[in-house]
Amino acid sequence: MNKKHRKKLGYGLLIILILITLVLWAANYVIQKYHVEQVYVDGNVHYSDDEIKEMIMGGLLGDNSLWLSHKYKNWQVKDVPFIDAMTVEALEPDTIKITVYEKALAGYVKYLDTFMYFDKDGYLIENSSVRTAGIPQITGLSFSYAVLGQPLPVEDDKVFGDILTITKLLRKYELSADKIQFEDGNVTLHFGKLRVALGNERSRLENKIMRIPIFLEKLEGKNGVLHMETYDESNGKYVFKPTE
Repeated sequence: MNKKHRKKLGYGLLIILILITLVLWAANYVIQKYHVEQVYVDGNVHYSDDEIKEMIMGGLLGDNSLWLSHKYKNWQVKDVPFIDAMTVEALEPDTIKITVYEKALAGYVKYLDTFMYFDKDGYLIENSSVRTAGIPQITGLSFSYAVLGQPLPVEDDKVFGDILTITKLLRKYELSADKIQFEDGNVTLHFGKLRVALGNERSRLENKIMRIPIFLEKLEGKNGVLHMETYDESNGKYVFKPTE
């Protein structure tokens, strides 16, 4: 190899060395600059903040805000119960916000010692051996089997419209019922030991439900039935029958 060729080879190696150095410097800069120090989690109900962080921030570069905001720009979740999607936004180089979009659950039924959760149309979308707080149990529905991904085979699927209406009203007035009971067209809400009988007048549901928070405050700790089937909102009268 002549002197000219050796000189070119030396220049080439020098350029490669410089490029490698620049790449390593850039990589180290990105790792240090975008190292996550603070994490905000929003929208999660069924999973704790720590559980969500573990799902998102595991693996290589799991603590890099630049990488995470790109990787989870609009992540459609698979094989994670109760979650449809999650996104990551870099608020600052060292701060990210994880937004959780949970599946819209209307309620659950107990079937074969499991909790079967369904959406507003009655489709069974999740099952679990653990009850999730904030989702009411629906009782009084008649069905002989339950298959994930299929609608709950009840006799009258119009009941799902009633369930959706009731759950929306409960959220609107910041109420959390343990159970929504259907029996012969009548609706009863369960709040611990207190039951609120709403009757079968669907057109007056909101007028009744909007007043429940006041009654719950007055009847806190009581065991019995608050009868609002024929409740007259004009004079505020109602009947409470304690359970002996």
